[in-house]
Amino acid sequence: MNLIPLRTKQVGFSSLFHMTKSIPIKIPFAFKMIRWVFPKLERISTRLAGWYFEKIFFTPFRYKTPEKELEAEATAQLFSVTSAARKIQCYQWGDETKPYVLVVHGWAGRSTQFRRFIPAFNEAGYRVIGFDGPAHGKSEGQRTSIAEFDEVIKSISAMKGNPEAIIAHSFGGGASLYAITKGLQVKKLINIASPTMADRIIQSYLKAIGGSWQTGINFKELIQKRYGKSFEEFTALYLIKQVPQDLKLMLVHDKEDKEVDISHVHELIKIFPFARLLQTNGLGHNRILKDDTVISECLNFVTGKA
Repeated sequence: MNLIPLRTKQVGFSSLFHMTKSIPIKIPFAFKMIRWVFPKLERISTRLAGWYFEKIFFTPFRYKTPEKELEAEATAQLFSVTSAARKIQCYQWGDETKPYVLVVHGWAGRSTQFRRFIPAFNEAGYRVIGFDGPAHGKSEGQRTSIAEFDEVIKSISAMKGNPEAIIAHSFGGGASLYAITKGLQVKKLINIASPTMADRIIQSYLKAIGGSWQTGINFKELIQKRYGKSFEEFTALYLIKQVPQDLKLMLVHDKEDKEVDISHVHELIKIFPFARLLQTNGLGHNRILKDDTVISECLNFVTGKA
């Protein structure tokens, strides 16, 4: 059964909403149509709008892989796992005999977005393993969920052993927390630019497509009926209450992140005060994965130097 995703705006609808104001990108025609149709659909039928919102909420766009990421992909040892009845493309960089760090990308992202982390961790004696989530990158599927990401993480763990640490971006942070609450054995987790608050997640999506909060209410009711759990139960603020107290958690977030406001992090720290916070300035939601200081601090955290 597909459970609900902790949907973020990594390169999805809300990301497009912000990026169209600053960085020129080619917006998929499908998204333009959704943004044009959705407000009109709400006026016709709130029930139909709620159904359609649920459909697109589970469906990530796929984007062309940048040249630098293709270069990183070319240096990887490729392997695959079958999870959620789909073939999942996986990547490994580094010596098979070394402990590994698992990287988990965000919504509509790719494993190779962590390309700048690879040399530093390899030189420090770690393999880096990543995967394109279901319906992402070069993996099979069209729709996915937080539970399916959990299945993939568990499949990799069964094949390669438990990771030394996980480094996750955006939606990947919630997926990693979910996996930990479901029994994944990992001692250290680094969540970068990860959202935590249920209503904020829904509101950002609605804003991106011109939807009203009534659709958000209908959506939450639909999730409750379909899965027997509230939307909140699949978000980080709920999941963090269930992780082992000895989990070493590092949160990395930029003050100017327009995709996931830094208040998401502060709310999580109120519940899990043991977390370490690395706050950056001016890196936003995605460039934070390319910053040398961020990478160095993440490495220090994994190695126990910080």
